[in-house]
Amino acid sequence: MKRILTTALAAVLLIGCAKENQLPKEKEITDLSSSTPSKVSVFTTAKDTELKMSNTGQSEFKKADQAKENEVSIFINPEKQYQEFLGIGGAITDASAEVFAKLSKEKQEELLNAYYGEDGIDYTIIRTSIHSCDFSSGSHTYVEEGDKELKTFDIEHDRKYRLPMIKSAIKKADENLTFYASPWSPPAFMKGKKDMLQGGSLLPEYFDSWANYYIKFIQEYEKEGIDVWGVTIQNEPMAVQTWESCIYSAEQERDFLKNHLGPAFEKAGFADKKIVVWDHNRDLIVNRANTIFGDPEAAKYAWGIGFHWYETWAGGEPMFDNLGIVKENFPDKQLLFTEGCNEGFDASKYQYWPNAERYGKSMINDFNKGTVGWTDWNILLDQNGGPNHVGNFCFSPIHADTDKNELIFTPSYYYIGHFSKYIRPGARRISTAVSRSVLEATTFLNTDGRMVSVVMNSTDEPISYAVYVDGQETQVEIPARAIQTLLYSNDQKTI
Repeated sequence: MKRILTTALAAVLLIGCAKENQLPKEKEITDLSSSTPSKVSVFTTAKDTELKMSNTGQSEFKKADQAKENEVSIFINPEKQYQEFLGIGGAITDASAEVFAKLSKEKQEELLNAYYGEDGIDYTIIRTSIHSCDFSSGSHTYVEEGDKELKTFDIEHDRKYRLPMIKSAIKKADENLTFYASPWSPPAFMKGKKDMLQGGSLLPEYFDSWANYYIKFIQEYEKEGIDVWGVTIQNEPMAVQTWESCIYSAEQERDFLKNHLGPAFEKAGFADKKIVVWDHNRDLIVNRANTIFGDPEAAKYAWGIGFHWYETWAGGEPMFDNLGIVKENFPDKQLLFTEGCNEGFDASKYQYWPNAERYGKSMINDFNKGTVGWTDWNILLDQNGGPNHVGNFCFSPIHADTDKNELIFTPSYYYIGHFSKYIRPGARRISTAVSRSVLEATTFLNTDGRMVSVVMNSTDEPISYAVYVDGQETQVEIPARAIQTLLYSNDQKTI
């Protein structure tokens, strides 16, 4: 569906562009909360332009007419509010921290500002691994071989790179961060294997020891001044990977939670810590939810269910509808996106636009199905897509060329930022519908009364669209292959 850009917008494209990696200043955003509901400010990122979360002007609201049959429309109903927003962020892995340590102090500060500073994209979630994962330079644990009693438990390994970077991020952030951790594998001896790689399963005689391992991790990290919000039980429990991995059937994960991990948390005084199940793809999420949440004794320990986006590895479309089924079946349990990245690293594709659009599509649809928080994978990797001790190299939103001491910002960084910078923890998702499939959209109402709509156009043509809210309408134009954030006050609809 072809639409022509107006002369006014064309002018904005020419003169309203941001400098390289320069985002809107905080005052440009916060000032809007005191404006009248008659205006909407538009921020745009678009392929083959210099627009990167650039302020592309304002649009006027007016009294709404009947929506037209032949126009592209977005319908927003602030009276219909849904899940409370937890936040958006990414993982600080050993790999991210090792790359970070190789940068100059100036570049480290630039990276921290980009993710956590007031002129960056304002991340509010951090995930990390419990000991090693594939994005580490090698496998390691926190105990000596065979130490079932965990007497040798020590997080000294993390003090070299990972903990300093996490602490720097927390210090840089302008509000409290939600911090959680996930294990990729128990120590090899707990699986009866010679190493932590290639799957395997936790042996029954180590159930309680492994449950106490999570507790030791939380205690040691909190001694470092890091408030641990919660844990996931197992990263990708249905995948035998070439890296650290461990297999749980739905029944095994249910019983480990019900009989070991949940009671251990209660005994340790950690009943307030959140336990997230599954932590794998959308395809099998309904089965895992039915099995665990359908058991009242297991469900009482579970805050919610985590998921990844890799079900598309064999082709096909993302299984967003499965998220809606889980939320419909278990409305008291929360959905949390725990990992996603673009695989198959190739340095010639830093600016490959479909990588960014994958983020936009996933975030809009995940939120519209009830997801409360969204966690990207590594926040930083090097010019080789690593380090990764099994060669599983991937993209991250920002890469560092450690030979040149340079940061490389990919389009994915800006697409994520269209959500993370403007939708703040505590916001409520608002009913949003589009009249044509050429656009995708979601809307949140922040606690200050400010409305945030994110709109994505993944077609090769610019599109004019109408926005209807509270008996008012406005016209907006979005370039081809673009994402926009619309900001407008809604003073009468505060949470």
